[in-house]
Amino acid sequence: MKNVVKINYKKAGAVLLAAFLVMAAAAGCSGGRNAVNGTPATDSGNNGADDSGKNESNGKAEEITMWGSWSGDQVGQLENQLKSYNESQDKYHVTYTVQDSMEEKLLTAIVSNQAPDVVLWDRFNTSVYAPKGAFTQLDDMAAKDSVDLSEFYEPAVDELTYDGKLYGIPLTVDTRVLFYNKTMFQEAGVNPASITDWESLRQAAVTLTKRDGNKLIQAGFSLKDVGLFNNWIQQAGGKMIDDSVSPSKTAFNSQAGLEVLSYWNQLLNEDKVYDLGFEDAFGGDGFKAGKVAITFNGPWTLQSYKEAGIDFGVIGQPAGPTGVKSAMMGGFGLIIPNKTKNVEGAWDFVKWWTTQPANGVEFAKISGNLPANKNAAADSYFMDDEVLKVFSDTMLYASIRSKVPGYSDVEGLALIPQLQKYVAGEIGAEEALKNAQAQGDTILADASE
Repeated sequence: MKNVVKINYKKAGAVLLAAFLVMAAAAGCSGGRNAVNGTPATDSGNNGADDSGKNESNGKAEEITMWGSWSGDQVGQLENQLKSYNESQDKYHVTYTVQDSMEEKLLTAIVSNQAPDVVLWDRFNTSVYAPKGAFTQLDDMAAKDSVDLSEFYEPAVDELTYDGKLYGIPLTVDTRVLFYNKTMFQEAGVNPASITDWESLRQAAVTLTKRDGNKLIQAGFSLKDVGLFNNWIQQAGGKMIDDSVSPSKTAFNSQAGLEVLSYWNQLLNEDKVYDLGFEDAFGGDGFKAGKVAITFNGPWTLQSYKEAGIDFGVIGQPAGPTGVKSAMMGGFGLIIPNKTKNVEGAWDFVKWWTTQPANGVEFAKISGNLPANKNAAADSYFMDDEVLKVFSDTMLYASIRSKVPGYSDVEGLALIPQLQKYVAGEIGAEEALKNAQAQGDTILADASE
């Protein structure tokens, strides 16, 4: 959930694929059963893979290469987890490599027979890259080893499934909840337990806001991220996409969509609990700077807020006007690329990390990432922690973003720019949603061709 990938499916995807086809021809690829070269993505894609990664004959562990986009402090977290796996057995040895623009590099590596063995994969991208033949199907391996997919959060499994076929195993889940500053709440006499719906959230935000004349000193609630509209509209009883028709159409230009924008207008322009740009002076995170009382954020910020010395708590998602609770689930999975050289070793590693709850719990202790394995999430480490339990409970009603081709462009290119104009006072609510609908429907129609 942290990053939305914006892809022009019809144009950019076609250009990329054409480039890969040229590269494949130049490299002398046979084109046999590789979906990147135009055949269906139903093939496991390992024909022609060599055994260069295997060193079993000389007594050494077989090298398994893992790619991912996680960098910085996250590299050390991953390396600690890989160390645990490497020490748990002596047949395989996994190493991690950071890759910028990882998705595009993966397709290039597949074409040139240089694919890594495992990839730490943003699940949201599965429906984009599965049709390009980027992944090995895992259905048969999962069935053979009796991997029980019901042990994982269903939306996370769904996000790694395309055209009825499984292409990865869920590893982590994340979502946003309400973070609140305990000190500010105590000073204002606000009980966090009172925040259960939009109206009680609004009332708390008003009480917590401080101004010196017209100057905002303390924001009651952060409204910096219009990209969270997808969550708000579900709480209002609406939805982003109507996929019951073909081609799919946008569904946010609705009464529910207008209710969201009306609520934002109340907070921004009538109650004045927030000023646009207020958090820019604090590195974009006014809550971390102690200048915002309530904000939406995810588990990836927990350590940062602790290190900043913020005394915070968390509250689950507020219910919308009709009593609906919703949350958007993001997170990562582990996939095995098409044409990787060591499927067996990669699968052994994937199973070790994802299907053994203790390993998911240990990684959470290292990194703060919540496990997608429900048995791991039920561990006392989460259930006995007042913060982590709220995140775990929220997962029970969280859902994923639409898998309809072109959806990320609908959000990133059509809707969000119009919402930004709306909150800036440049256009009205009806115009913003109407404009976004027109552009969004065109994007969906083009992506369906």
